[in-house]
Amino acid sequence: MATGVSFVPVHEWVSLDDPDEDRTWIFDVTFLTSTWTCVYGRGCQGVLTEPAPDLLQGCCSHGAHFVDDDDVRRVEKAAESLGDAEWQFRGRALRKGITRTTKTGETMTRLVDGACILLNRPGFPTGAGCALHHAALATGRRPLDLKPDVCWQLPLRREDQVADDGHVTSTVGQWDRRHWGAGGQDFAWWCTEDPRAFAGTKPVYEQLAEELTAIAGKKVQRALRAYLEDRHRRAGVLLPHPAVRRS
Repeated sequence: MATGVSFVPVHEWVSLDDPDEDRTWIFDVTFLTSTWTCVYGRGCQGVLTEPAPDLLQGCCSHGAHFVDDDDVRRVEKAAESLGDAEWQFRGRALRKGITRTTKTGETMTRLVDGACILLNRPGFPTGAGCALHHAALATGRRPLDLKPDVCWQLPLRREDQVADDGHVTSTVGQWDRRHWGAGGQDFAWWCTEDPRAFAGTKPVYEQLAEELTAIAGKKVQRALRAYLEDRHRRAGVLLPHPAVRRS
């Protein structure tokens, strides 16, 4: 019976079984086939309660949450390899370290003057931005090998759910402001909501192929890419991202 209510799809998703694990992957087709791209320094408004493009803090204002001890050790080792010419707050880190523990027991990067200790500020000789990111690019390494997991994955987000029988369902989609917790609602701006951030020349699954491989493994990443390319050939026009539709 007709109800008079029409539903407009928000995102399209696809599920793929992992060939090597008891795991099902669920991917956000709409975001991965969109032209979102990082606009840090090119229109990024930051994640403060007021737009602050001149601060060039990007999403680094609140520090990075570490996912586990291995994440901490890897980033600490990477930070130790930086010199004063590469990292603005190296001296501060030598005295106090790069991590802090929150009241809820979470380990995060330490803050300096209102942003992550790893963030070089405007006016620093090598330029503003993550010291680890700059160092990786300058030495031919991948930023994902040096930066905290949450930082190199952003704006991708992986969530794992384990069933009673041990089967794992891993969902990979875009990072929304709600994923920051209650404070995310206070952000004046968030990139996956702004059509101006959807200005890339390649789809996200191509731009972030290395990141998707690191998240899901080479076999799954290749299967995902093959599906998305075939999906595009068959469908022609895919479901536009909501941010673009709203514009």
